[in-house]
Amino acid sequence: MYGLEGIRIISFNHFFMGPVGIQYLADLGADVIAIEPLNGAFQRKWGGTGKTVDGQTMLQLAGNRNKQSLALNLKDPRGLDIARQLIKTADVIAENYRPGVMDSLGLGYEAVRALNPTIIYAAASGFGADGPYVNRPGQDLIIQAMSGLASITGSREHGPRAVGASVVDHHGATLYAMGILAALLRRERHGQGSRVDVNLLSAAIDLQQESFVCYLNQDAPADVRQPGRVAGWYFPAPYGIYASADGYLAISLAPLETIYEVVGVPEAERISPNTAFTRQEDISNLLERYLVVHTTAHWVEILEANGIWHSPVRDYADVAADPQVRHLRSFHSVTGATGTPVTLVNHPVRYDGQPPDVRLAPQELGAQTRSILKALGYSRSDIDAMHNQGVVGWPGAGGKEPT
Repeated sequence: MYGLEGIRIISFNHFFMGPVGIQYLADLGADVIAIEPLNGAFQRKWGGTGKTVDGQTMLQLAGNRNKQSLALNLKDPRGLDIARQLIKTADVIAENYRPGVMDSLGLGYEAVRALNPTIIYAAASGFGADGPYVNRPGQDLIIQAMSGLASITGSREHGPRAVGASVVDHHGATLYAMGILAALLRRERHGQGSRVDVNLLSAAIDLQQESFVCYLNQDAPADVRQPGRVAGWYFPAPYGIYASADGYLAISLAPLETIYEVVGVPEAERISPNTAFTRQEDISNLLERYLVVHTTAHWVEILEANGIWHSPVRDYADVAADPQVRHLRSFHSVTGATGTPVTLVNHPVRYDGQPPDVRLAPQELGAQTRSILKALGYSRSDIDAMHNQGVVGWPGAGGKEPT
């Protein structure tokens, strides 16, 4: 399903939230031109584990499929002129520099709107376009700490703990794509361009809607860290993760009396279900004393038989081998830009039963520079001259584009 065919997005995004958000739209058929500096955007220089595939970082592979790459020196007036020409052809301009950077280049919202009055200008940042934190650097771990997410994920015993993935970046990317789609729909209906602003701090708070609504509309608890093994201060016991004899087991919402029966807690030791909120830690400690005696497989069989929502806690190897994950095609292997196969996390939504194809693996820096400039009307000699003068770039040893 390529519902965004004919929509052109000029992306000045780097790092992770911005590239991933625009990648969702590229998956849906948008013509995305990613503009990067001649030495590459940040995602080409850093990525988890420090390992690469033929020099391609994991961060580059994670958020840059289905995009063309244009290597452009925006500090050169000729580079800026190329960017402005592309802006005139675009439906969306997307950027996630710190507030003020695009204005300093002459590519801020007002300047862009003067070139293209119906443009959608989508800006992503750490803290928004203004306010007391506008100049602070925004990064996933920092935002997890600031937003309360690390606190609520932590435990009373061990203190705060960050989530083990860049969840704020990922959620921010989804909101970024959603905001752009909403703005495009409004323009389609009313002919009006707009500015869309997404920030990591708001995304992190949005991730905690349930918890914050509970917190702000009742007597606030002294501590929102996880009580015992219960996964969240606002959930009743037994909702949480428990050790078994050989692993861990998640037990979801279930009547406490039923859990007592299934686990085999004697009547004399049972804590009243009426205290499932107020004595979460005591109840979870009690349950684990019995759960840890037997294996995960033992408990899975019993919980399944009694209709109790549960799951073993799996590692990544288990997830990759899971039959439902394979059925959903959540992971997809393609031939990478360098010829080496790479495995990507697939687009997460299905359309008419199928996810969109990977039409273009994450590209080498500047892979489409010449074709984009040619489409703008530049001659081969002009393109070569700008390359030699450090205005544009493309892959290949010595600045030569591969034939």
